[in-house]
Amino acid sequence: MALTEEDGQYLIDVAREAIELYLDNRIKIDVPFECPEHLKENLGVFVTLNKNHNLRGCIGYPEPVMPLIEATINSAISAAVSDNRFPMVSGDELEEIQIELTVLTKPELIDTPKEEYLDNIIIGEDGLIVEMGFNRGLLLPQVATENNMDKEEFISHTCLKAGLSPNSWIEDEIKLYKFQGQIFYEK
Repeated sequence: MALTEEDGQYLIDVAREAIELYLDNRIKIDVPFECPEHLKENLGVFVTLNKNHNLRGCIGYPEPVMPLIEATINSAISAAVSDNRFPMVSGDELEEIQIELTVLTKPELIDTPKEEYLDNIIIGEDGLIVEMGFNRGLLLPQVATENNMDKEEFISHTCLKAGLSPNSWIEDEIKLYKFQGQIFYEK
């Protein structure tokens, strides 16, 4: 489902409001009454917080397990207070943070021999999920282009994100999924 720029800006505005209310009062906002119906469709989403062009938090739902608006609210709050790679965002620093939102398509298993994995990935278009046992790692489509990764590097870094060796995609029996994302940036 393609969203409009207006949809993206609406979701970003709700994400910012959710973070502000949570940081100020430890209260989770309700889904806004005026929320467009199509933003209540179950879709995966990631909310990324950037400060001075550096990652400050990123959390989301890779699978379409709840309405997009609810997933956006939950992800925004979690990116600000629960990303264990960073200290909790403070109310004072929130004005320096830019919100980026990536709405995801449903992950699709790349069901080919591992020798053909690279043929099934488009850098800049596909995000990846690697699974092996209880290990799971995800990298959004923009990660490869922002870091000038080729396809091998992209799969290897997704394996690392899953807590596996970078060569797991060659040496082990992993499951590899791809998905696409529609990205919106805060204006």
